Amino acid sequence: MMDRLNQECRERHFLQLKKNNQMKIVIESSGLTKFYGSTQALDDITFSVNESEIFGFIGPDGAGKTTLFRIITTLLVPDKGNMKVLGMDSVSDYKELRKNIGYMPGRFSLYQDLSVEENLNFYATVFGTTVEENYDLISDIYSHIEPFKKRLTGKLSGGMKQKLALSCALIHKPRLLILDEPTTGVDAVSRSEFWDMLAKLHRYNITIVVSTPYMDEAIRCDRVALIQNGKLLSVDTPQNIRAGYSRKLFTVKSAEKYKLLKMLRKNQEVLTVYPFGDSMHVTLKNDSSEKSVLDYLFREGIKDAVIREAEAGIEDRFLELMEKGVKG
Repeated sequence: MMDRLNQECRERHFLQLKKNNQMKIVIESSGLTKFYGSTQALDDITFSVNESEIFGFIGPDGAGKTTLFRIITTLLVPDKGNMKVLGMDSVSDYKELRKNIGYMPGRFSLYQDLSVEENLNFYATVFGTTVEENYDLISDIYSHIEPFKKRLTGKLSGGMKQKLALSCALIHKPRLLILDEPTTGVDAVSRSEFWDMLAKLHRYNITIVVSTPYMDEAIRCDRVALIQNGKLLSVDTPQNIRAGYSRKLFTVKSAEKYKLLKMLRKNQEVLTVYPFGDSMHVTLKNDSSEKSVLDYLFREGIKDAVIREAEAGIEDRFLELMEKGVKG
């Protein structure tokens, strides 16, 4: 409930800024392309991110998210196109940009043989500041692990490592925070806590760009970009992306899940079928009905099947766009 209220509050804030023409662009990418040998990692990537936005990238492994993030953080140079970050060129102005960007890579990269306190002090020193100077910025996050500040970082749990990495990325008070799948591998409670912390950073006017494979996290972004095979499929608010789903969607359930999937894939009336938790998300061809599918399943021995109309989620829209891209 609180997540929804916070999201609605942020949406009203951005709509008001847009109405007043006060939106500042923090990232502006135009025609960005990157190759690794003959493999194209990014293909004509064009998008923009507004100040104070939480902007999410959604896509599977190998979609190009990490390559894009490394270009934003000046660690890679694009082969084609250009990118402006904080009003500066990501290639020629890399030294100044690195002072203003906080980066949390997908792989934990802090020093495992240093204590929590030593890691934080080290990163503060690298950026010419102190923990005391910017403690107010990290206090909500660091307070969770401060009781363990003498513990070696390698001995921390996944959730605690995550909070320490975020504290280190924020200690120099960056204007832009880049997070590459920060919640992968941590428990559901730690994931929720992490996103609550990101929402609180809004009051410091920090722009956040984050990638995630979790659809429930995508909903907590102001806008999201769906990316696959180095191409952007869609960029919009989570609500608008879900609303863009163009088909009538059904959930189909049965105790015999594997047989259900197999039979639905064989049915000529079924257009698409994807497993979603304990059910199947199904779309039908234009002249097909739910009853005819249920009758078919009954004849095939699945007598407990239940079919209901469902509301599409971001993942459904992502799969639809991927399918259209393959056909196109």
